[in-house]
Amino acid sequence: MDSQSRKAAMVLGSSTFAFTICFAVWMMFAVIGIPIKKQLGLNETEFGLLAAMPVLSGSLIRVPLGIWTDRFGGRIVFFVLMLCSVIPIWLMSYATQYWHFLVLGLFVGLAGGSFSVGTPYVARWFPKKRQGLAMGIFGAGNSGSALTKFVAPALIVAAGGSWTIVPQVYSIAMLVTAVLFWMFSATNPAHNISTTATFTQQLRMLKDPRVWRYCQYYSVVFGGYVALALWMTKYYVGEYGFNIQNAALLAACFSLPGGVLRALGGWISDRYGAYQTTWWVMWVCWVAFFLLSYPQTNFTVLTVGGPKDFHIGLTPTLFTIILFVVGIAMAVGKASVFKFISDDFGDNIGAVSGVVGLAGGLGGFVLPIMFGALVDITGVRSSSFMLLYGTVCVSLVWMHFSFRAESIAKGRAALLAARAQ
Repeated sequence: MDSQSRKAAMVLGSSTFAFTICFAVWMMFAVIGIPIKKQLGLNETEFGLLAAMPVLSGSLIRVPLGIWTDRFGGRIVFFVLMLCSVIPIWLMSYATQYWHFLVLGLFVGLAGGSFSVGTPYVARWFPKKRQGLAMGIFGAGNSGSALTKFVAPALIVAAGGSWTIVPQVYSIAMLVTAVLFWMFSATNPAHNISTTATFTQQLRMLKDPRVWRYCQYYSVVFGGYVALALWMTKYYVGEYGFNIQNAALLAACFSLPGGVLRALGGWISDRYGAYQTTWWVMWVCWVAFFLLSYPQTNFTVLTVGGPKDFHIGLTPTLFTIILFVVGIAMAVGKASVFKFISDDFGDNIGAVSGVVGLAGGLGGFVLPIMFGALVDITGVRSSSFMLLYGTVCVSLVWMHFSFRAESIAKGRAALLAARAQ
């Protein structure tokens, strides 16, 4: 392995580790939000807002972070970003009122913006034919969501049931991670965009309809992943009556493949193409969300022998298996969407990935709030999956007609070119 390849491997390894810790911090409320909800007496909508606040700031910061990465390099931007989140994470352990958590959650959420830094930073160290796999490996840092579900409940139990130990440990972990990242990462000035173009000029690619299409896809596969990662621990507690430790462990059956297998998604996208991969991901999610949407139902049928009672509903085992499949599909889909970006916008990966990441993050912000509101309104917990089923339907329809129109346009252009010859 030559020097450049070794540096690329070091950058990929250190960036993936750093992103894993950042994502674990970003998903902190998936676990500590449950005792906080009980402590403050929050309803479902208020819990959804609490869990989603870090996602909001982590999403809004993605566009400028992506552009700064293009300009100044990913190493320095990633390092400073991690340092900026250390103190807010620590202060979370001293919050006592609802508004305290909301405000600090915005600052803690900065860690979630690291995705738009690491994606272009890592991608530029690899040739185009390997960028899908490299970005997939980096994106496997989403498994930080599962890490939180393993670590946070254990910390709470070790501290005698006090959730405040979690942000304190996470704050120290973030500081150590920042130092390790700086030690093992590298800088290549040739990867920076040397232009003096303004932010407005760099954002001109937003006029391209492909960017908005990829935003919609990513709001499903990433926004849905974030929302479910935040919501599932509480869902298991409420729907099936598990304690927080067992609920978090089962929720990790979704979060873990949804993060780790993103590298597999990158390989599949490199091999079969972004379109084909994303298309099948949407169909798998469509079927799975249809099954998950069905609520626990008791009904009576009047038979010739008299009334008979029936029950239809997913058992915890079947529910977890289907959710596991969704996690795999979303992992592959997250990678395939960014394969679209690296193929179509190689010179502006940072800016475009920031915009697409923003859309996905905003999906992850809005969906938990809507989950809570739907439960408060309908009283049906599976209404969250009904909502996700609708978003996948939109994606499938949009994808079909947009790519069909592009195929027709390309065919006409080829025909005209052939006639001109």
